[in-house]
Amino acid sequence: MPSRSNGLVAEMKAVRTLALVGAAAAGKSSLAESLLHKAGAIAACGSIERGSTVSDHDPLERRMQHSLNASVMHLTHAGTRIHFIDTPGGPDFLGQSLPALEAVETAAVVINAATGIEPMTVRMMEYAASRHLARMIIVNKIDSQGVSLAGLLADIQATFGRECLPLNLPDGVGRQVVDCFFNRFGQSDFGPVEAAHRALVEQVVEVDAAFVDRYLEEGDVDPAELHAPLEQALREGHLIPVCFVSSRSGAGVAELLDVIVKLLPDPSEANPPDFIVGEGAQAKPMEARPDPSLHVLAHVFKVTIDPYVGKMGILRVHQGTLTRDSQLYIGDGRKPFKVGHLFMLQGKDHVEVSHAVPGDIVAVAKVEEIHFDAVLHDAAEDSHVHLAPLVFPVPVYGLAVEPKRRGDEQRAWEILGKLAAEDPCLRIEHVAATNETVLYGLGELHLRIVLERLREVYRFEVQTRQPRIAYRETVTAPAAGHHRHKKQTGGAGQFGEVFLRIEPLARGAGFQFADEVRGGAIPGQFIPAVEKGVREVLAYGAIAGYPVVDVRVVVHDGKHHSVDSKDIAFATAGRKAFMAAIREARPVVLEPIVQIEIAVPEHSVGDVTSDLSSRRGLVTGTSGLGGGTVAIGGQVPEAELANYQSRLNAMTSGQGRYTVALSHYEAVPPAVQQTLMSQYRVRDED
Repeated sequence: MPSRSNGLVAEMKAVRTLALVGAAAAGKSSLAESLLHKAGAIAACGSIERGSTVSDHDPLERRMQHSLNASVMHLTHAGTRIHFIDTPGGPDFLGQSLPALEAVETAAVVINAATGIEPMTVRMMEYAASRHLARMIIVNKIDSQGVSLAGLLADIQATFGRECLPLNLPDGVGRQVVDCFFNRFGQSDFGPVEAAHRALVEQVVEVDAAFVDRYLEEGDVDPAELHAPLEQALREGHLIPVCFVSSRSGAGVAELLDVIVKLLPDPSEANPPDFIVGEGAQAKPMEARPDPSLHVLAHVFKVTIDPYVGKMGILRVHQGTLTRDSQLYIGDGRKPFKVGHLFMLQGKDHVEVSHAVPGDIVAVAKVEEIHFDAVLHDAAEDSHVHLAPLVFPVPVYGLAVEPKRRGDEQRAWEILGKLAAEDPCLRIEHVAATNETVLYGLGELHLRIVLERLREVYRFEVQTRQPRIAYRETVTAPAAGHHRHKKQTGGAGQFGEVFLRIEPLARGAGFQFADEVRGGAIPGQFIPAVEKGVREVLAYGAIAGYPVVDVRVVVHDGKHHSVDSKDIAFATAGRKAFMAAIREARPVVLEPIVQIEIAVPEHSVGDVTSDLSSRRGLVTGTSGLGGGTVAIGGQVPEAELANYQSRLNAMTSGQGRYTVALSHYEAVPPAVQQTLMSQYRVRDED
């Protein structure tokens, strides 16, 4: 047993995991092809234009020639198993890109040398840093015409810090690269490599005082001795290596494979993931140890559902050794499942394996209970273990959907539920106030792809329209309400009387209900009925037909009848008393305000900021992204963003992009509120 254990530890130390992230058109999928081909995992590089790449295997991806899903691949180089995940670069597909960061030690942020730093470059660097990952930057397409790689490196260091240092440099106008870490001498397009070598060594030794002393005394340190401080520098973000490649010509690809094997962290050298045990106030951090001999802890970071194959969970093993005979629990489930088949993925192909050690990325199929973000384990005491949740952008771009055929509503919910299970940034909501089923995503393209999947994969047709804005209602002052419900219909009557008061709560506090009735004025068994009546108003609104939020309701008095008092009577009295109180409490309609980030060419900044201001927006700042692109940050009412991409295209000649995330709710202007109230009265009369 010890020899097998030692063998598994050695196997784990020969595992590397990285996610290829960054902006669209950075060449991530082409780079993945080049890595697979150079390592001998595929016979020839596929083509995005021909739809023959390993990663972009979905029919929609092939047609659009863009990645839409995270795709998992693996290869072996120099005795090391390398798992990597090719992720989509569009901001509409962050629900695919961000979970990939949960499965890897290193985030490899790919930059297109021709377009430079883009908004998604910055966002993925920030996301990776927030998850304490090692980060590296891969500058791709270094043989593009007319690019200044020295200028791009300067932009990278200005944007992300002086800790971004090249591990290699291009030579021969991007035809090859020259190592700067292990190699002290030589020439590059940037000049002699010695300065780059010295900067790297000085940056690494700074994390270890003993090496600093040696460096000061000897003038250099053998890079072969710097493995431990190098891994520490990567863990702490003190070093962000920069590598140069051309996925088209293959320049730098072999060198990149060597960098991954020799310099990037193995599972035992990276920052541990943020596991938590317990819930609420009892929750506390728990360290998952990358030890193959311990019990299993694995995290499901991606789920796929095929109409014919069924559900498949793609997971990263963090602790223990997973085998085909493993009995695993899903979260706090009490019924285990047997793994049966264990796969490593090569795009759409499944390669069956006998076991997986910490660091490995594998898949299990046909387990219906498995779900995104689940922790799989083989020990009952881990039933409340989970990872610190990722912070996803809130999906706010919505479309109201309904099946084209009457009677298909249930099937629509089932299919949309499957699509939402695959994408944490896709949300389905039935809006009671409008009786609409609304599909929320991160943008127009996101939902367009979802609708195409509905048609092509599930053969299901829906009709769409713009949904009503998700307004809310609240109150701004305390008030009291009273209603007596009395009804006599010949037989037993209905009687219930309720006195209540309401007061506003802080924005986002929700709803509070309190019972302060004394002396049995309202018997205890009728208090839930009063609350039910109040909650009916919460759902359907009081002044404009939108849900009521951030209010406290206190029932303090009332009357009952020994014969005629019933639940329905007190529900009616509670509802009408609450409505009466709201109308006296200076009610307001709240509208969603979104945080918007817009990337535009420098020459379009004035037009875009003026347009934003004219639409009740607030510009909060601008920042340069390099390459003549500026990021504009601001806040704007969601109601003002109808068809915004079309307006942005017109102002920027099609070069502008934007992302939104829900920021907060605030009161609409009085004129808007009056319009919404008038429309509600008209609907009420109808």
